[in-house]
Amino acid sequence: VQLQASGGGLVQAGGSLRVSCAASGRAVSSTTMAWFRQAPGKEREFVAAIRSGGSTSYLDSVRGRFTISRDNAKNTLYLQMTSMWPEDTALYYCSLKESYIISSNLRNPSVYDYWGQGTQVTVSS
Repeated sequence: VQLQASGGGLVQAGGSLRVSCAASGRAVSSTTMAWFRQAPGKEREFVAAIRSGGSTSYLDSVRGRFTISRDNAKNTLYLQMTSMWPEDTALYYCSLKESYIISSNLRNPSVYDYWGQGTQVTVSS
């Protein structure tokens, strides 16, 4: 399994950006996939996840601003970010878990099996 993240960049506060994660070796529709982010000097933080059945989960501070989705035909995961804040600045990683994750572990980065290389998102104030 390989994950290739892309789409990061520089955006002004209040702006929008979409990051993508192209998967190979496993269908995105058949697994739980998630986005995490890591700012300098901070731990990796859960952002959003989507299960195989389509249910989603979000970090409280991004709920209503970010949307996780997938395109099964393109085998690609997306994170649409709107109304962005400078605090959203981080390296964004996509991840994949091959087997079922219980809800209490969904936000734990150590349970995910595969990771993309990260894409930098910078929000200027």
